[in-house]
Amino acid sequence: MRGGLSGFAIFLACLTLGVASIAAVNSVSQMMTGGIEREGRTILGGDMRFGLNQRRASPDERAYLAGLGTVAESGSLRSMARLPDGSNQTLTEVKAVDPAAYPLYGAAATTPAEPLATLLAERDGRFGAVVAPEFLDRLGLAAGAIVRLGTAEIEIRGVLDREPDVLSDGFIFAPRMMVSLQALDATALVQPGSLVEYDYKVRFTEPARDPAAVETEANARFPQAGWSIRDAAEAAPSLQRNIERFSQFLTLVGLTALIVGGVGVANAVSAYLDAKRSVIATFKSLGAGGSFVVTIYLLQILILATVGIALGLVLGALAPFATARFLEAYIPVAAHASVYPGALLIAALFGYLTALAFAILPLGRTRDVAATALFRANEQPGSLRLRWTYAGAALVLAVAIAGLALVMASDKGVAAVFLAATAVAFIVLRLVAFAIRKGAARLPRVRSTPLRLAIGNIHRPGALTSAVVLSLGLGLTLLVTLATIDTNLRSEIGTGIAARAPSFFFVDIQSGEIEPFRERIAALAPGSTLDAAPMLRGRIVQLNGVDVGKLTVPPEGAWVLRGDRGVTYSASAPENATLTEGQWWAPDYDGEPLVSFSAKEGGELGLKIGDTLTVNILGRNITARIANFRVVEWESMSINFVMVFSPATFRGAPHAWLATLETPGDDAAVERGVLRGISNDYPAVTTVRVKDALDAVNALIGQLALAIRAAASVALVASVLVLSGALAAGNRARVHDAVVLKTLGATRATLIRAYVIEYLSLGAVTAVFAVAAGALASWYVVARIMSLPFQFDPVVALATLVASLLLTVGFGLAGTWRVLGQKAAPVLREL
Repeated sequence: MRGGLSGFAIFLACLTLGVASIAAVNSVSQMMTGGIEREGRTILGGDMRFGLNQRRASPDERAYLAGLGTVAESGSLRSMARLPDGSNQTLTEVKAVDPAAYPLYGAAATTPAEPLATLLAERDGRFGAVVAPEFLDRLGLAAGAIVRLGTAEIEIRGVLDREPDVLSDGFIFAPRMMVSLQALDATALVQPGSLVEYDYKVRFTEPARDPAAVETEANARFPQAGWSIRDAAEAAPSLQRNIERFSQFLTLVGLTALIVGGVGVANAVSAYLDAKRSVIATFKSLGAGGSFVVTIYLLQILILATVGIALGLVLGALAPFATARFLEAYIPVAAHASVYPGALLIAALFGYLTALAFAILPLGRTRDVAATALFRANEQPGSLRLRWTYAGAALVLAVAIAGLALVMASDKGVAAVFLAATAVAFIVLRLVAFAIRKGAARLPRVRSTPLRLAIGNIHRPGALTSAVVLSLGLGLTLLVTLATIDTNLRSEIGTGIAARAPSFFFVDIQSGEIEPFRERIAALAPGSTLDAAPMLRGRIVQLNGVDVGKLTVPPEGAWVLRGDRGVTYSASAPENATLTEGQWWAPDYDGEPLVSFSAKEGGELGLKIGDTLTVNILGRNITARIANFRVVEWESMSINFVMVFSPATFRGAPHAWLATLETPGDDAAVERGVLRGISNDYPAVTTVRVKDALDAVNALIGQLALAIRAAASVALVASVLVLSGALAAGNRARVHDAVVLKTLGATRATLIRAYVIEYLSLGAVTAVFAVAAGALASWYVVARIMSLPFQFDPVVALATLVASLLLTVGFGLAGTWRVLGQKAAPVLREL
């Protein structure tokens, strides 16, 4: 090593980049999940949280909860807030609290900084409210303004700067308005069947109480309560799952960058060993065995790998400190940056396994090179046959990398597909490079000297073909895949779904108002189409008599059992439904409760015709038998339900209606008229403009896409590093060729043209493969996994082609320019 480490800069850069990306992603993820766990009680709003849909706790249930400790009740629903003159309105997330008890943990921050009891109290016949800044922006208001909520006038008395338990409420679609429970009662928004959720947060009198034991006791005492129960360990389950999934995805992308960098490791090791021919020859001449030579250089490579990995770990360890304040602006959790040994250990393991997996092959070839061969400068050690021992060791290390990735993954199916796709791309790129070399070797002899030299460079021994195609192909393929998925998602949401989706959703239409509501819509939007269906909220508590909490459910179907689902009833099959199995019940059926289940979700849960499921609705368990399965087109944005029950199932149960409206011609004036007219005439009905919802989703996708593209760019940077290293590694053979050709009369211009043709050819073929492979992978994700229409984006293809050509030609010429200036005599003396 004292003799110099020329060529190992790429080795170190590749390992540092890959290890740093994995360490950073996992460190930041642990920082955020740790913050959620550390502030679990504050985020949850108590030691335990009992949620009920569409009903308040009964006196017995409330008495039981009060026996556990201090109880803070709250109610949440979406509604329309409007100006007193009816000229403007906005959707808002209403949260009604008991100011005397809320919050049990943490503190709500408001402007002005006054107690909630003061801000929300009734004054001069009006209750107060504090609202999110966005609420004021949407309506152009300031503190002190009056708005109407339901049938009541509410005075806005301040801005809600911080809501301690907002994360436990799940996705907040509209700006928050916080009022008192008394104010909610005064609005008359809560009607039979209204989509309101009541939460009872409990702060234990005895802090040491076991939440699991309390949950078991509560369910035993009130078996049909139907409440969802969480403790501080599950303060924000949706957010925790999303952080875990996003972290897993970015880790896999970082692993791809590390694997791409592994090619650079192999190239650097090969070039280093090639430069050490005379040293190895001396060892062999003095009687050293192949194992001794391999051990010496393996130790050197491990030392260098340790340096690269250490640099990556330092960068990864700094990531939480660099991102903590930025993330707090988007996720209201105190991010206490620290060093996370577990995340660093995982990254280090990936780094060492990758370095060894890619270094063992060139080391293995060096083992059996004869001393006499090493004394000649034009011999190619890489052309020797590899022993099975080293090939087997490389395979074992590759399996270990995949196994570690699978062990770390929360969704092992997605991780397995990702790893398999990477392995297939790796193998296919090898085959593409092999095919290019064979094809070039079989081309007929051409008259053009530069073209003839370029073709020879592509297929000759020691050619750069494999290194260029493999290094650049993996990074570009990943980038094309992610860019195409992002383009398709944005196109589908911005144009596809927007074109198919209705203009409005209406929620909480009372059963006695559905016909007058239809008439009002017909007057406001002549020629429009209104579809309506009765809706209740229910939670699946048992499948075939087994509690869902005891079932092992695949991740793709788990969402159906998580929380409450909208359910409906119908005497006939919905118009947009296609039965795949079973029969629909007769229109006058009045027997055992039957249910029609979504075919896809039913298959994921392992359900079949005749199975039973128990749903808790309004505090009552209802068991129904599956009569049929049907296809549900969720992407249509029309009225769809996982479960449709026979009509007699909910006879006498209070419920509201859900409706969608399609206005003709996409007339903005008509839409404004509908929004204003329904908000004023039916203040308890929640009106959701679909375009606003799609804009919110598009904005969220844009934020995620930015992070994903940043991660993918790491893989591309690794590809560029590997490409530059591969070109530098091939310079020794280029020097020999250039000197011989110049001695025979070739000019520098002729050689430059030959190199440009060679690099253009390799760059073009690599780009074509990347576009084809990326399009195929993105098609699978979009069409098969997301079930969305796929569109090929020619802009992505063109950008990939240009990038590939610029990179290969640019780095190629930069690397070979020095070669062309070599003096002939020193090189010729070594031949």
